[in-house]
Amino acid sequence: MTKSSAKFSLLYTKTAVRDIRKLDVVVQKKIQKKLKFYADNPLFYAKKLTNFALGSYRWRIGNHRIVFDINQNNIIILRAGHRKEIYQ
Repeated sequence: MTKSSAKFSLLYTKTAVRDIRKLDVVVQKKIQKKLKFYADNPLFYAKKLTNFALGSYRWRIGNHRIVFDINQNNIIILRAGHRKEIYQ
């Protein structure tokens, strides 16, 4: 039995990689696991942002938010951070 691959590819900006590396290791692993899950059906779990300056969509993972855009079959992770700090 083979595991089906995600319909979308996850791409990270340099800013997103830097944001994720600043987080606690436990939170990093939680985010990584959840991103793979969300990649199968990204818009089902996403909320549309009202201010498009940061990005188009966001996912909630506990107290953290992942801001992203979708371009064809790619999910472009733009920012990651705590909910109090991400939108500043």
